[in-house]
This record gives sequence, C-alpha cells and structure tokens, in this order.
Amino acid sequence: MKPFRHIQAIAFDADDTLWDCQSYFERVERAYCQLLAPWGTAEEISARLFETESANMPLLGYGCKAFTLSLIENALKVSCGAVEPTVIREIQQLGYSLLKLPATPLPEVVTTLSTLRDDCGYLLAVFTKGELLDQENKLCRSGLRPFFDHVEIVSDKTPKAFRALCDHLDIRPSQLLMVGNSFKSDIAPALAVGASAVHIPFHVTWQLEHAEEFNHDRLVRISHFSQLLDCVGDNG
Repeated sequence: MKPFRHIQAIAFDADDTLWDCQSYFERVERAYCQLLAPWGTAEEISARLFETESANMPLLGYGCKAFTLSLIENALKVSCGAVEPTVIREIQQLGYSLLKLPATPLPEVVTTLSTLRDDCGYLLAVFTKGELLDQENKLCRSGLRPFFDHVEIVSDKTPKAFRALCDHLDIRPSQLLMVGNSFKSDIAPALAVGASAVHIPFHVTWQLEHAEEFNHDRLVRISHFSQLLDCVGDNG
C-alpha cells in the first residue's frame, strides 16, 4: 500500500468504525418484530420500519432517539392503533437500551490509535454524525477520548461539513485522511472535497448507508484496523 505522506490529520467515524453499533440496532429490530408478530412477518415489519425511518430522517436525523420514535410510530401504523400500551412500553425500553450500548473498541483500534498519535505524530479527530449527547456518551464509555485532539458531531457528513472540519483543524482538505465504514457518509463526501480516505467495511451496514462504491486514486480499502498504519507515513 502506498502511504498517504501528505496527510497532517486523520479523522475517524465512530459507530461501526471505532466500536460496534449496528449489531445492537439489528438485535433490537429482531426483538421488535417479535413483539409485532400479530400484524406481520419480520420481513414485512422491517420493511415498514425502514419506510418510516426514511420518511422521518429529514426531521429527526440519526441516532437512538430518532430510531425509538420511528419504532413507536411504525408500531402504531402497522397495528392500525391496536398495539397495547404495554407493548409500546416494551418498544420504548428496547430503543432506550441502545443508549447504553457498551461502545467497546473494536480489535486493533486502541493500539493503532496509540501508534498514530504517539509514534507517528498525527493530529487525530473523531468526525461522526448522530445525536450529540448519545455520541458523546459512547465516546466516553469507549475510553478512546484521550486519543483525540478534536471531536466533531454533526447532523450529517456533507461536503460542507467536511470543509468546516478542515477549517477547524486548520488544514487543507488535501491534508485530511478520513477513515470510516460507510462509503456513503465517510468516503464519498471526503473524496468530493479533495481529502483522502480509507474504507474499512463493517460486517453489517444500515440500509440507509448502502451506496454504490467506486475506485479512486485517493482511496484505499482495508479489512483490519491495524492496516491503517500501512497507509500513512511518519508525520514526525
């Protein structure tokens, strides 16, 4: 792998890049479909939920709280209002359980971040989207906060948001390397503003993050987090 030797700062997505998140959402969705089994198959309930989430996205954005509201709204829709209050309460608790997911760092994350910061001398940032308090709490629970010089939580990772991140870090887009699991949110917009990117796919992907992938001379794909060290040179 040819190193990105011009890089001054490395920004990391959080969910499903630094720690597992989507697996917990899928576990909640399976339990949710079981609760609503009187009104449809798991495939039917999940399809209706995806429609509800997609419709709510412009108003509610991303995150556990938005997901919980969509769970409740969808339950009322598919049951035509017949779902019992006790079931609504169970659905609410399922959604709230996501606010306490452990955010345990994925394999090789801690040692790789330590090397990039202490041995290679890079400026490190978390650049993630979602609900502010939830993402802050996950970062705290993960124990990874001390590795990062800057944390930025945005409603969506648009090219405009990437340019603002570069301004905050006082670098040019060409000096930024973005690392993430979502081609749609992490990779494509970073490349669009002139940054470089490392794509590290996670084993599960949320439907709304599916996107057509492409090759690029400023893009490298890796399968293990520690392979990031092969992509960058020493910044010291």
